[in-house]
Amino acid sequence: MDENRQEQSPIEYLKRIDTPTISNAIEQLRLRPRSEGFTPLQVRCVFPDFGPMCGYAVTAQVETMTEGNPREERGYLELFEAVEKSPRPAVVAFQEIGGHPDYTAHCGEVMATFFKRLGAIGLVTDSAVRDIAEVRALGFHYFARGAVASHANFRIVRVSVPIHVTGMVIRPQEILHGDQNGLIQVPKEALEGLPQAIESVRTRERRLMDMTKDPNFTASQLRGRFMH
Repeated sequence: MDENRQEQSPIEYLKRIDTPTISNAIEQLRLRPRSEGFTPLQVRCVFPDFGPMCGYAVTAQVETMTEGNPREERGYLELFEAVEKSPRPAVVAFQEIGGHPDYTAHCGEVMATFFKRLGAIGLVTDSAVRDIAEVRALGFHYFARGAVASHANFRIVRVSVPIHVTGMVIRPQEILHGDQNGLIQVPKEALEGLPQAIESVRTRERRLMDMTKDPNFTASQLRGRFMH
C-alpha cells in the first residue's frame, strides 16, 4: 500500500500511477463495463514524456467550419471563467460538433497559455491541436487525434455540458487520467476503493512476472492463475 496516501489528494495520488494500472483497478471495482470509460487509439498523447496527466474536466462543445456563424467573445469568456472556477488542476475537454473534425486545430500556444494561467494542465480533444513546439515548452499536456496548422472558424458553442470524445462520455468535473498509453475517465465512486484495487493489481502482476523468472517456466504453471 502506498505510504502517505491518506495525506494526498486523489489527484496527487493518481498522478503517481500509470493509466493502464488505474484502468485495471477500475475493472476490479466493477463500476462500469470494461468496454467503456476510455478513448480509442485515435486520441493520442502528444507529449508522452510528460508522464501522467490527471485533473478535473472542464467541458465544451465547439464548432469550427461553419462560416455563417459569428465568432463571439462571450463563449470564450464563459470557457475561461469555467477553467478559473474549476477544482485544480483542470483539464479542458472539447467535442467537435461540426461535420469536419479533421480540418481544424482546437488549441494552440495562445489558448494553452490562457488555460495554464487559469489553472489547467492539459487539453483533450476529438480533433487536432497545433503549435506543438511552443505548447511543449509550456509543459501543457495535449491529447488529440493529430495536428493541423489552421483553427479555421473555431468557436465555442456550449460550456460545462456533458460531451463525447470519440465515444467516451466526459461530464464537468469528472476526473480524467492519461499518459502515453491513452486516456480514461475515473469514476468518483471509484476513488475510495482505488488504492486497494491498484495494490491488488500490482501484487497479482508482480507474482505472475516473478513466475516467468523460473528457468523451468511452462504454460501449465499459468493454469488457475492467469484469469484470477
